[in-house]
Amino acid sequence: MKLILTLVAVLGLGTGGYFVWNKAPKAADDVQKPDRPTEAVVEARDIQFAVSAAGDIGPADQVSVRPEINGRIEELPVDIGDKVKKGALLCRLDDRDLQIERSQRLTEIDGAKLQLQKAGRNFARSKQLYTDKLISQEIFDDSRTDYDLATNALDRAEQALRLVDDRLRKTRILAPFDCTVLTRPVSLGQTVSGAAGFNSGTEVMSIANLNDMIVNAHVNQADVIRLQQGRDVDIQAESVPGVKMRGTVERIAPQAVIKNGIKGFSARIAIQDIDPRVRPGMTAILSIPVSSVDNVLAVPLAAVFTERGERFVFIKNEDKFERRPVVLGVTDYAFAEVVKGLSPGEIVSLDQTVNTGLPSLGPQPGGAAGDGKKKTERRAETSAVTSQGGSGSAVGTPQKPVGPGVSGSPRPVSRTTGS
Repeated sequence: MKLILTLVAVLGLGTGGYFVWNKAPKAADDVQKPDRPTEAVVEARDIQFAVSAAGDIGPADQVSVRPEINGRIEELPVDIGDKVKKGALLCRLDDRDLQIERSQRLTEIDGAKLQLQKAGRNFARSKQLYTDKLISQEIFDDSRTDYDLATNALDRAEQALRLVDDRLRKTRILAPFDCTVLTRPVSLGQTVSGAAGFNSGTEVMSIANLNDMIVNAHVNQADVIRLQQGRDVDIQAESVPGVKMRGTVERIAPQAVIKNGIKGFSARIAIQDIDPRVRPGMTAILSIPVSSVDNVLAVPLAAVFTERGERFVFIKNEDKFERRPVVLGVTDYAFAEVVKGLSPGEIVSLDQTVNTGLPSLGPQPGGAAGDGKKKTERRAETSAVTSQGGSGSAVGTPQKPVGPGVSGSPRPVSRTTGS
């Protein structure tokens, strides 16, 4: 029995040792295998820089429908989501009291007309008698005053009728434009107050023209100086995959505001060719092209390094890399235009740490303690660029994209502002 157990134990140890030995070379290969490319070729490509922002999609024209007078809802022919043509009935209030008042005003007008006819006859007779010098000046003046008062009474009665007719028209609320009903918080038979009453009246419904939509965006203050009215915008609806639309910068606010902790400027983007699946309240991702160059020499941002304000790359020369200063132009999210310093086909390093024989910007393992400050500065610069929206392997600060062939001060490649 002991012999069998011994054989089983030996066999198990041997099998385990074989698997460990078999796996060891592969693990070593995996350690040596780089996680990402360490070199890139200088080649021509197109570069486009765009300002990114997020905003809320909404209708260009939206109206809160509130009655101008008090009343009870007698007719409510529309509901949420209904499409209504201009001039169609949205709501009608009970008008029976106003119809009774209108009848009274008509009766008053008839009485005022009779009084005016009587006063007119008396005035005409008094005028003839006064001409014949059969009555005094006082009697003639009294008859003329009675005629004027009767005329005034008729005018007042007609004005009162016009006021009643105006209130009757306000019992019918019509669509001011082709629209869609967004909300309808009231029901048939409910009593509502007029706009001149408490809290600006009762909201019967809200309507909007969904054929004309806009995006209200918040653009970072560092990017707004590059925007202009009329510039084209690429729009993508976040909640509807695959939907891409075109737009135009319509308005840019003159004063900055703080939204979600970011200081920026409100911008209104008019959407062209609305997709029917896009609805108010959806989030839109905006891409506003600012500058672009075609067929220019470019390198990945990861190949660009900065030290004391100087930009440089490492060029492969046989089995070593040498440092070379460069002048950058337009940059996008991953590549930078090289205006001066490189030639097509040259190979650049994407990672400084893999280049043997290079001048070090920071202390190597076991190096002098005095180099710690330079290493800290390099690490801070690398972290700043990586967090600014460049490629995941970027370790250099991108050049400010001020136009092809022009070098600018460092800036983030792109920002995406909150909605």
